[in-house]
Amino acid sequence: MISRLPLFPPGSSANQSGHLVIGGCDAVDLAAEFGTPVYVYDEDALRAKCREFLSEFGGRYADVVIAYSGKAFLNHAMAQLINKEGIGLDVVSGGDLGIAHAAGFPMDRVYFPGNNKSAAELEMALDLGVGRIVVDNSHELEMLGDLTAARGQVADVLLRVTPGVDPHTHRHVVTGNIDSKFGIPLAQAEEAITRAMALPTINPVGLHFHIGSLIFEDESFVAAVTTVIE
Repeated sequence: MISRLPLFPPGSSANQSGHLVIGGCDAVDLAAEFGTPVYVYDEDALRAKCREFLSEFGGRYADVVIAYSGKAFLNHAMAQLINKEGIGLDVVSGGDLGIAHAAGFPMDRVYFPGNNKSAAELEMALDLGVGRIVVDNSHELEMLGDLTAARGQVADVLLRVTPGVDPHTHRHVVTGNIDSKFGIPLAQAEEAITRAMALPTINPVGLHFHIGSLIFEDESFVAAVTTVIE
């Protein structure tokens, strides 16, 4: 019964004592050892999901990067796992950057979005050689332009735009609507791109968007991609 419930990782089961078993570990034994609440991650399930994404997208596109979102859960072990699986990493804070660096994660495969980065966090990203800084707004663009100019360093950036797509999920996890606090509204995107291209130490290499979490409809992603490309 347990193995058929999507709530648990594939391969989860109940043992002869009726205890939940995740990744070969008895949940009752884990609770006794670590106390509760305790978060349990199945390494085999995580690796399988990484490979599934790489296979499905890599089989369709010649040049694709799959990135794990560190805001879901990030520690040294997770960073090392996704590195071994060839996955990129999204980070959203200086703390995340520190974990990735300490775990030996290749910084050129790190993406740094976030709508409220401090100057210190941007400098940390520049020091560590983060692959892509995702610029969220015009204030951040100017701040990064000043920092890179002072350092004589060029930053590869993605500009985050807001596609104005409703993903039909809970309003508290919607991020791509027109009045979102995240990203540059599409109506201002051309101006932002023009400004980024005019800054000598900013190298805009693409666009970024995010429409929300807990999304169960493919149509919302298709609509967002179509809107941004157009």
